Amino acid sequence: MDLEIYDKTKTGVPDKHINLVKDILNYAGKYIKLSDNTEMSVTFVNNEDIQKINKEYRGVDRATDVISFAIEDDAEDDMPIILDEEMANEIPNNIGDIFVSIDKVSEQAEFLEHSYERELGFLVVHGFLHLNGYDHMKDEDEAIMFPLQRKILDDYGLKR
Repeated sequence: MDLEIYDKTKTGVPDKHINLVKDILNYAGKYIKLSDNTEMSVTFVNNEDIQKINKEYRGVDRATDVISFAIEDDAEDDMPIILDEEMANEIPNNIGDIFVSIDKVSEQAEFLEHSYERELGFLVVHGFLHLNGYDHMKDEDEAIMFPLQRKILDDYGLKR
């Protein structure tokens, strides 16, 4: 997977946390069998920046922990592009972008009494699953997404 990481925080994200995010997202990608030509980005921000994003895109004027922006590939008015299999495999499949508030990672890890790493892993896997079409708005969707999320985190080694 081609993963771009952007650090827009005031204090900077330590390399060990950036490497954790890369590792767990690559692990999650293999777990759900994403193609190798998948690409996405993760941007680390502070509460004030994620609050602005949350207000602009969701109409909620407060900081949140993670926001995912999935790329919609199939708009109704798009003309389909027909490629042979070899050409199709060469074109990257961009699934979208995740924004994570490192302030919320700290706050929630302390509140939930688990490690910063567990909370960071949880949030990026949660956002990653949203980019891949998983949701939890309905009970039947939650019954699929949450166990998958926990299995990925546990198998990776970030147990609660």
